[in-house]
Amino acid sequence: MRKLSGLFALLTALTFVGAIVVSAEERDPLQTRVPKDQLSDAKQTKNPVAKTKENILKGKALFEGKGTCFNCHGKEGKGDGPAGQILNPSPRNFTNCKFHKKRKDGELFWVIKNGSPGTGMVSLIPAAITEEEAWTIINYERAFCEESEEGKAIK
Repeated sequence: MRKLSGLFALLTALTFVGAIVVSAEERDPLQTRVPKDQLSDAKQTKNPVAKTKENILKGKALFEGKGTCFNCHGKEGKGDGPAGQILNPSPRNFTNCKFHKKRKDGELFWVIKNGSPGTGMVSLIPAAITEEEAWTIINYERAFCEESEEGKAIK
């Protein structure tokens, strides 16, 4: 009976911890994830891929395919993908337009290339995608908050 009681206590504790991890929202969605000593360079790095309807659609295909971004960020970019459910903090919500206004493309690129310390975001370049593909994905991520024709292309 003691073993059964101990097992029940362990399962209860694991369920509690699991509930906390699943519900762990990003602490500060506007905070940069680029180290301070590299932030200036990242902010100055410009996206060499033109933001066109065609490139945004290519970015969508990469986001949902080869880049595997949707696994954590979700198909709609809300940070609610199946793998993201267990991450603490939760993945970025790309539908947060305040986030997009605050972050430069070079900062997003830095995170894709280097990963994000203290989060589940790992480096994707060159393991999964090329630098050009990363820039194309950034154009798509930006389109989650745009009312332009290019932004409407993703909906």
